[in-house]
Amino acid sequence: MTDIPKDHPRYESLITRERIVEGVNIGITSKQGLVAQGRGEAFDYMIGEKTTKSAAIAERAAVANILLAENAIISVNGNTAALVPDLMAAFADVTGARLEVNLFHRSDARVHKITEHLKAHGAGVVLGGKGDKRLDLSHDRAIVDEEGIFNADVVLVPLEDGDRCQKLVEMGKTVITIDLNPLSRTALTANITIVDNVTRALRNMIQFTKDMKTQSRDSLQEIVDLFNNDVTISDALYTMQENLKNKAEEKGLTCV
Repeated sequence: MTDIPKDHPRYESLITRERIVEGVNIGITSKQGLVAQGRGEAFDYMIGEKTTKSAAIAERAAVANILLAENAIISVNGNTAALVPDLMAAFADVTGARLEVNLFHRSDARVHKITEHLKAHGAGVVLGGKGDKRLDLSHDRAIVDEEGIFNADVVLVPLEDGDRCQKLVEMGKTVITIDLNPLSRTALTANITIVDNVTRALRNMIQFTKDMKTQSRDSLQEIVDLFNNDVTISDALYTMQENLKNKAEEKGLTCV
């Protein structure tokens, strides 16, 4: 990994990029994941590189759903394995949800590498290696574990994954996504859309879980019932619009 000075103004961003590159080098992240990371970073600029109020509300609603679930699954792809393996493991541990590796560019070797990488960062059981069920999709994200995603009632899908997200919703599952692009198919299809950087989101959700675990099921259900995903997406778009407008005004530019 490149030695990046901590006083660099883009330190966090550059470290994130280095983690993705390292993921490619060790075989857990696909090269296509580099493009996805750059796209997400662009949207993070527009959101202001911070957790908005509406994103925090969505994160609390996500935690409430997971705590109420009978079989909550956290889906892991190559980018999340490279970026936040420790946070994924910690979130699974604190919520009681389970991790499952699910990949578009799938191979047994890559599933194994990601599984071992997650375990090296504190994960317990990691599903995804059996691949004993298929979703109605024409690519390898269809391959899932029966005891995991296939029979889950709540699935957390970090980062963009439109067609699988839609299929899971059609199957009657509650789908939670962490996606910085509020207009992606995933964001518009999911039941709960968290428009936030995956690192910030998981850190917040771990803390929310610690705060909410003692709440009654009725209290958690109230959080779920009051959540409105359309409002979340609208707020994200408004925030991006206002941030861009303010940046332009700071530079004396005119927004038409």
